[in-house]
Order: sequence, then structure tokens, then C-alpha cells
Amino acid sequence: MSLVTIEQLTKSYGEKVLFADISFTLEERQRIGLIGVNGTGKSSLLKAIAGVEPADSGKITHAKDFRVEYLVQDPEFDEGVTVLDHLFRGNSPLIRTMREYEEALLELELDPANEKKQAKLFAAQQKMDTQHAWEAEALAKAILNKLGVGEYKKEVAHLSGGQRKRVALAAALIQPADLLILDEPTNHIDNQTVEWLEGELSRYRGALLLVTHDRYFLDRVTNRILELDHGKLYSYDGNYSVFLDKKAEREEQEASSEAKRQNLLRRELEWLKRGAKARTTKQKARIQRVEELRDRKTAGPEEGIDFSVAASRLGRKVLELDHAGITLGGRKLFEGFNHIFLPGERIGIVGPNGSGKSTLLNMLAGRVIPESGAVDTGQTVKLAFYTQENEELEGSKRVIEYIKDAAEIIHTADGEAITAGQMLERFLFPGPLQWTFISRLSGGEKRRLYLLKTLMGEPNVLLLDEPTNDLDIQTLTVLEDYLDGFPGTVVSVSHDRYFLDRTVDRLFIFDGNGHIRKFEGNYTEYMDALKAEEAAAEKDSLSVNSPRNNVGSSAAGANDTPATNRGKEPVRKLSYKEQKEWEQIEGVIAALEEKSAHLKQQLAEHAADYDKVRDLYEEEQRVDAELEQAMDRWAELSALVEEIAGKKSTF
Repeated sequence: MSLVTIEQLTKSYGEKVLFADISFTLEERQRIGLIGVNGTGKSSLLKAIAGVEPADSGKITHAKDFRVEYLVQDPEFDEGVTVLDHLFRGNSPLIRTMREYEEALLELELDPANEKKQAKLFAAQQKMDTQHAWEAEALAKAILNKLGVGEYKKEVAHLSGGQRKRVALAAALIQPADLLILDEPTNHIDNQTVEWLEGELSRYRGALLLVTHDRYFLDRVTNRILELDHGKLYSYDGNYSVFLDKKAEREEQEASSEAKRQNLLRRELEWLKRGAKARTTKQKARIQRVEELRDRKTAGPEEGIDFSVAASRLGRKVLELDHAGITLGGRKLFEGFNHIFLPGERIGIVGPNGSGKSTLLNMLAGRVIPESGAVDTGQTVKLAFYTQENEELEGSKRVIEYIKDAAEIIHTADGEAITAGQMLERFLFPGPLQWTFISRLSGGEKRRLYLLKTLMGEPNVLLLDEPTNDLDIQTLTVLEDYLDGFPGTVVSVSHDRYFLDRTVDRLFIFDGNGHIRKFEGNYTEYMDALKAEEAAAEKDSLSVNSPRNNVGSSAAGANDTPATNRGKEPVRKLSYKEQKEWEQIEGVIAALEEKSAHLKQQLAEHAADYDKVRDLYEEEQRVDAELEQAMDRWAELSALVEEIAGKKSTF
């Protein structure tokens, strides 16, 4: 069944046509990924469908009671709004009930003796009971916790940019909607959270339309791909892998059609050169046909990027970390860390947000001085640092002028000179766009331009801090190909699993508790190693519990068990149901504690009203019983989680 029908939609930005006369439908339960080069109009199309920004022409139709939830790339918040305020915005009955309860609870906290506010909270609690909203509220808080936002009553304005994005993402996930639209949802969240989000979206009941540069995410979440390319929209049934196959077929067909067009044009031109003498109607028609063939534009297949760039000479000494350590805000990020970086080494840095990954890059770049230990930089190092922060680009400059400020030319490994214009072409800035003022570029195009400038100085050491944020897939492919030919050392902080698999051969893994572990291999190899360790632990558990290993078993049976397996504690993985329960149980406990405290207060205030006291006491007993059960279950799950974590730490 169709949820939304888009007909003949057109949108321009100034003189640039983003898309023209595109038509498609969105069906129930579809999982659609929208891709295209930055600046082609992906975000504009999302805004038009969400009703945020109108298209120039065309028609969008949907059911009258249709509900859409839209997560923008850079969410904005009203002044003074708290995390919970934003989380419980919206007008669905369930959301209104949860919002009324949180507002009543906050009002009573500010004025505990106010009987009207006590009655308001009691009424809100009863409404929460009637609509079974406690579970939904616990789930909402569990989602916030999973996204790393634990201060529910803090004003959003006081959070970091990454935390603000995660608050907006949590709000989008809990709002009831027929269509959920997500613009770059994987930006600013770490690898493990991205994998958790994949699971959440796989269970999402509505339809999904998203823009993301994360190719593994696209592959695992979507079942249809829409591609915006040169103003046209192409639709492919299937995930990202299927899209790549079908796009290759389409481009082969277009290339064949272009070859036929060129042959026909050649024959027509030869006929015209022979020159028929009569200026007949037929002659004029033929001339017009040749002109149409000549002027017809075809996108054709994308040109491959294949170049090996030169870099400044790099000696044997690159960078050395000698027992380096640093503390931020009273929290130890890491200490005693040693590493000798080698020429040509490819290192990826992963770990939770706020664990110190960017700080380590800033230390290597000389922007942060270690509190303990030292950083030693080789004399021949020519370092380039691509940071998460946007460089202020002078809007009055043209694209080509900005790049020429960095370098007029760079050289390939075999000595060939590549001009600034040619490098712009290779980084998806065609001729006409090179003379565009920077102020007219999209946010993604500006990030791509800043990336190219970083590379233009022919560095021999590259530090890349989240290079995949705000870059489209085509640009990431260009960057990955560039790094394939780059002869120097590369250190990348990234949450993009595909990028890490393509570009690194060693990992630094921050655990968020001040420790950094080294792993030889890429991200998928690391995850495979973790899974193998978990499987081995589970096998050990089964071996320990088998009858052959119990006390009293035969001597032969005991000798059959490897010595390394004997005496180990039984360990198993959390089941899917247990994992979901563990993620939500703290929120459930918090909600029950709040309700129990309020009931006790109500009992004290209405001690003279026997009937009310009886009802309140029965309710209190029921809530306290539920709370005790939840606490017991939390203790069981907590012990199991600690047991599994202890087993993993031996890896």
C-alpha cells in the first residue's frame, strides 16, 4: 500500500537544478536509502517530503492522518528546552501523557508541599497507568542511555554538538510515525551504537527513508535504493550491494547507447559534409537532427579514479609516543601509551565518544601537550590534519581560488604534474562548479573542498578525524582510492566500519576507561576475533558443565578434557531477550521508584481519609512488589553482564 506519492517534483537552488520532474512512491514498511553526490539535492528532497520546505513544482500526496518524523542533519532546539522536553514533544496521546507526567513531576519537585501539584501528579500517574505508558517512558530513557545521554533534565543548549544530534535521534525513534526520515543518522555516534541502531531500525514498524554515507548500514538496513544523479532519480529494488550491481548494468547500457549515438552522429556529419545542394525541408530536418544528437547530454558511467600521488620525503622516524598520557576534566583519558609509527603505516582509532580519540590525534599534531610522557616527531614529517571542525571558508572566493591558495599543482609518484583544476575534477568538482563562489556550495561540498585542500600540500603524514562525517559515498570512494596510492603514514579516527576495513591494517581501541588496546587487522577482523573469543568462552562453559567434567566422572573422561578448560567458570552470551531487558531495566526501575516515592508522600498527606489511604496503600504495595522484582532481575542481569565482560577482558 502506498504511503506517499511524489509526482513531477522539481527543485532548484539559484540557477542550479537539483532535480527535475522526478516521480516515485513510498510503500508501507519500505526501508529506502537515498544516495547521491553532495549538492545534488538529497536533503532538499527529504525536506519536501517532510513538508519542511516546498519544492518549486510537483505534487506530494498522502493520507489525511499521515504522520512523518524528520531528523535533520543539524538539529536546532528552542532556548531553554531540556532533554526530556525535546524527547516528549509531539501530539500523539501517548507522548502527551508522558509529557504531562514529566511536567507534573518537575513541578512537584520544585514545590513539594503544594497540594494542587500533588493532585496533578497523581492524576498524571493514573493516566500513565490507563495508557500503559510506563513501559514507553522506560524505553525512551533506555534509548537515551544507549545513545550516551544520561542527563535528562539538562538544557540541550549545554550539550555538545554530538550529544544534541543523539537527543534528536532518540526523539525521532520514539515518536509514533508512518514515515521516519533520517538525514545522516550515523554521524556523531560510535561503531557499537551504529550497530545497535541497525537493530532498532530493523524492528521499526513504519516506513523508513534515510540518507547516510555508511555503506554497511545501507546494506543491512535498506531494501530499496533511490539515487539522485544529474537531476534524475533512479530506483533500485534491493540493498546497497544489489544497487552497485544494478547501477553497473545501467551504466553499461548507457555507455552502449552513447557509443551508438556517437556512431550515428559521425555518419550524419559525413553526410552533411558531402553537402546536398537543395535546401529542402528534408535537408533542414536532417541538420536539426544532427544538432540534437550533438547537444544531447548523457551522464554515462563515472570515470574511475586511479592515481598515485607523491608525498614529501619521509625518513625512517615518523612519530613516537613515549608513555603518553592526558587527563581531561578530572577524567583520565589514557596514560603510559607507547607506539612507534612507521612509514606507510595505516592505523584506525575506534572507541566510545568522549574516550580520547580526537585528543590523541591533537596530541600527534602538536595541538595538545601530553601531561605525562612525550611525543617525538621526525624531522622530515610534513603533517596534514583533517579535523571534525569546519574550517571557515571565505564565501566570496571561488572554488578554484581556494584550492590554488594551497597549491597550484601536485605531483604523482611518477613525476606527472596534476593541476589544481584536475584535482578538483577528481574530487567531483567539474569545470563549471570550480568557478562557483564558495558561499553557494552545500555543506557537504564545503567539507569535500576542505578535504581536498588538506591533501593538496603533498603531506607525508595524514591525520583524519572522522573524515566520513558529512561526505557522500562517491567522495569517500575517491578518498579511499587516494589513500590506496598515498605513500605516507595515515592515522584515522572513524566510526565508519566500511572505511576502516578499506583503509587500515591496525587498530587502536579505546575502551572508555583509560585503556588503549592494539589489534593487528581491520575492523571486521577485530569483530570476528571478538566473536571467536565469545564462542570459545561459550564452548568452555559447555565443556565445564558436561558430565565428563563433573566431580566423580571417570579418570579417562577427566583426562579427555584439556587442562586449559578445566576449572573455568561457566560463561554465556546474553540472549536477544535478555539484552533488550538489560537495556531497559534501569529506566523501568527509575520509573517505579518515582511512582513509589509519590505514593508514600500521598499516604502521609491523606492519613485522615481512610478510603483513599486504603486505595493508596494497595497501589503502593503493588508498585513496591514490582520494584523488588525489577531490582532482583537487575541484580541477576548485572552479575551475568559482569561475568561476560570479565571473560572478554582476557582477550
